[in-house]
Amino acid sequence: MIIPLRESDCMVSFNFSRSWFGLALVVVVLSLILVLPAAAVTLNPGDATASSATISNGDSVFINGVATGHPQQGLQVWVLGPNYVKVSTVSVNSDNSYSFQLRAADTQNLASGQYVVLIQHPMMNGRFDITYDTATGRVTNQQTGAGLSILQLTGSGGLQTPDAALALMEAIGSQNIDDTFATASFTIRSPNAFVDPVGDHAVGDKITLGGSTNLAVGDDLSVTVLSSSFGPTKKSESGEFSGASGVVKVVAGNGNLNRWTFDVDTSTWKPDEYIVTVSGVTVTVTGSSTFSLLARAPATIATTIPPTTVITTVAPQTSAPATTVPVSQPPVTKSPIPVIGVISLLGCLVIVRQIGSKK
Repeated sequence: MIIPLRESDCMVSFNFSRSWFGLALVVVVLSLILVLPAAAVTLNPGDATASSATISNGDSVFINGVATGHPQQGLQVWVLGPNYVKVSTVSVNSDNSYSFQLRAADTQNLASGQYVVLIQHPMMNGRFDITYDTATGRVTNQQTGAGLSILQLTGSGGLQTPDAALALMEAIGSQNIDDTFATASFTIRSPNAFVDPVGDHAVGDKITLGGSTNLAVGDDLSVTVLSSSFGPTKKSESGEFSGASGVVKVVAGNGNLNRWTFDVDTSTWKPDEYIVTVSGVTVTVTGSSTFSLLARAPATIATTIPPTTVITTVAPQTSAPATTVPVSQPPVTKSPIPVIGVISLLGCLVIVRQIGSKK
């Protein structure tokens, strides 16, 4: 018995136009929500605004969704890529949920390029009208009874990925087919990991190393920082070396590259050139860079110079003997006649004159 599909069964609704590549989704909606575990890529099938995700070989793809009507045959999942076709059937749970996974082993050896994931729903008749014949590599239309070959997907004359995906969508979206579908895409690139330029630092600096990678969010990266002079030593030599190591998680970045960071404290390290190496724990990928750790200049000690005290010794004053400075005076001319004698003579003359006048 086929359960009629109702709009109330849908968690999220999308509108698909009935065109050359799609069938109107009237009574069922596929809402595919990707689970975000470690080392997984996020896809949004059916969302026209979603961009194609980029992952590296060895990253898994997890897709969860809801399909109303509880189709007995489940859903058919097509994965098309460069020289790659994988067609699987996934069951729908009692709560109308389903899940699909491309494991790390599935993506490990995939060629670089774009891959299309197509989720096919059998709709009202409960069967897949478009199927894939693994023996012949052909896609057939089952509504014609014995099955009419409509395109060569693999083998001799097989279509390349873009053409094959478009041809498959056109076939399922045909007016004569009641199946419907939703799609998503992702791109695989060879794994890479890069170390950002570090620049010179001084002993004692706390440094945050970082870089970019196309590994998925949640992947583990091993980071090692070692002195370039580290190596075998003689017994008489010190085996001391500086460095650090640890495992960090890849976090979301901008665009198609994610990020990683690793903090180091160089307080106990020695001046030297250091090599930073980042490598994948489960994915084969390596990147490296170098930087110089310089000896820190001795701190300048501020010395307070006490003010110079100038002691002035005042010599006791010695009283100098009084010095009589001769004062220039006009020369005095001495009279040859003593002054007293002159006065006496004048007196005598006065007396004589008085006596003469009396006679």
